[in-house]
Amino acid sequence: MNLTGIYLGLYMLFVIAIGFVWVIKLEYYLGAQVWKAVLGLGTLVCLVSLFIPDFMTSALVGIFGGSVVWGATELPGQEERVQRGLFPSNPKHKGGK
Repeated sequence: MNLTGIYLGLYMLFVIAIGFVWVIKLEYYLGAQVWKAVLGLGTLVCLVSLFIPDFMTSALVGIFGGSVVWGATELPGQEERVQRGLFPSNPKHKGGK
């Protein structure tokens, strides 16, 4: 019996769950304007995974990188959710409530 797929799926769920938290915190403390840097970082992590010879390690790094890329695309959306009042805004930022 091969449990690799189950392990990778559980890891993916964990990384996605953590992604929700870091997107909210990153937008709160730094703002959504950092999305391009985060996108670049996630892309770099995905590219690094291409050169890792071990399958499982490569898959774990690639999943993490993909989650970072996805989170980067969510940062502007998180900013909109803050503006609509669904999440607290940082009063130290311009336009904070």
